[in-house]
Amino acid sequence: MKTINLMLRQAVYVNKAFWRNPASAFFTFAFPIMFLIIFNALLGNHFVRIGDKRAHYSTYYVSAMATFGLISACYTNIAISISYARDEGLLKRISGTPLPKISYIGARVLHALFVAALLVVITALFGRFFYQAELPSGITLLRFIVALVVGAVSFSALGFAITARVRDADASPAVVNASIFPLLFLSGIFIPLGNNAPSWIHWVARVFPVWHFALSMQAGFIGTSYDWTDVLIVAAWGIFGLLASVKYFRWEPAR
Repeated sequence: MKTINLMLRQAVYVNKAFWRNPASAFFTFAFPIMFLIIFNALLGNHFVRIGDKRAHYSTYYVSAMATFGLISACYTNIAISISYARDEGLLKRISGTPLPKISYIGARVLHALFVAALLVVITALFGRFFYQAELPSGITLLRFIVALVVGAVSFSALGFAITARVRDADASPAVVNASIFPLLFLSGIFIPLGNNAPSWIHWVARVFPVWHFALSMQAGFIGTSYDWTDVLIVAAWGIFGLLASVKYFRWEPAR
C-alpha cells in the first residue's frame, strides 16, 4: 500500500512538472490536432475503404491522429524524457532515495496514461465538432477504452525499453523517432493503406504493435470489426518491453 501511495504522489509531481514546461505540453497536444487539420484540408472530401467499411477521411484521420497522439505521449515522450533525466543524473539520485523504483516508473506510466487519454478525448471532440467524425458509444466505447489502456501501458513499457539503446540524451530524439516513424507510415497512420496496399507492407506491419493498436482504434471510430487478438498482440509487445526494461534499463549514464 505504501508503494502505491508513493507512486500516486510521484505521479502528481510528474504531472506538475509536465505542465510547468508549457512549450513541451503545448506541442504534445498541438501535433495531433495540427496533423488532423492538415490531412483533412488535403483529403477531407474523399473516402477510403478499410476492410468492409467505406469511411470518410475525416473519421479515419481522427482515429489515426488519436493513435499517433497516444504513441507520442506514451512511447516517444517517455523515452526522450527518461534519457535526459538519466544523463542529468536525476535517475541516479532517485535510485538513492527511499522512493521505490517501481513507484517512480509506475508514476511515469500513470502520467503518460493520463496525457494519452486527454489527447484522445481532445482529438475525438475536435474531429466531432469540426469534421462531423463519428465517435464510439455503448459496447464499442468499452472495447475502445480497453484497447486504449492496454496500448498506453504497452507503449510506455516499450518507451522505457528503447532507452537501453540510447547512449546519450542528445541522440534520443533521433533514435526514438527512427524506431517509431517508419512503423507509423507502414501502419497507415499518416497515409491510409486501404485494401490495395502492397502485401509486403501489410506483412511487415503485422509484426509490430502499431498496426494492431491502430486497428483497435479504427474499430472504435470507424466501426470496423473489433478483434481481441489485436489487443493481445499489443499486450504481448508490452510484456516484451517490460522484460527488456527489467534486464537492460539503466539508472545511470553510460560510461
